[in-house]
Amino acid sequence: MVKTPSQRLAIPLLENGDRLNRYEFERRYDAMSSLKKAELIEGIVYMAAALRFKSHGQPHGWMMTWLGNYEAMTSGVAVGDAPTVRLDMDNEPQPDAVLLILPEAGGQASLSEDDYIEGAPELMVEIAASSVAIDLHTKKQVYRRNGVKEYIVWQVLEQKISWFYLEQGEYVELPVDTDGIIRSRIFPGLRLAVTSILSGNMKNVLQVLQEGVQSPEHAAFVQKLGVKY
Repeated sequence: MVKTPSQRLAIPLLENGDRLNRYEFERRYDAMSSLKKAELIEGIVYMAAALRFKSHGQPHGWMMTWLGNYEAMTSGVAVGDAPTVRLDMDNEPQPDAVLLILPEAGGQASLSEDDYIEGAPELMVEIAASSVAIDLHTKKQVYRRNGVKEYIVWQVLEQKISWFYLEQGEYVELPVDTDGIIRSRIFPGLRLAVTSILSGNMKNVLQVLQEGVQSPEHAAFVQKLGVKY
């Protein structure tokens, strides 16, 4: 059977487990307008299942609220909700959230002409309801190798948050201080009240964050970034 020109030019659909380079991954992803999330990790395609509310949607929303409030008080940074990130030819993840220093403020990532993040954002977040294995292993190694400076994994079923910091090329888990707070090494003033966010006490989460963005180290950071709105 001879294929018509339209058949010959048809773009194959993305499938879980496909082995592709970044260009072919993007070509197929762009052709699937109804697809909301797909990732290329070490040259393999991963496509998300339907996302449940309590095990993903709600904690994702809490994380975005926390990061969004930090962005509002910190000129020179930007937060993104599930953006596609071009890390290298074999890795194009779509993390649940990113926080980056803007390129004009000296950040290590940039925005392409077609509006994708290129390079490693300073902070990436994953909500790991059913994907703990890839988030804590393969993705973690990819993010480390590409220079993502901080990486947060919320392990929903285990009721645990792991916050990693890149130190001398390796990820070290940041400790929870005696007051129950984890403090960013890259974003001064970014403080997370761990027990509170795990229980959904967002009032306290934002109160602790507010104390962080009113600190002298946060003021010095904003001055260093030198971006005014």
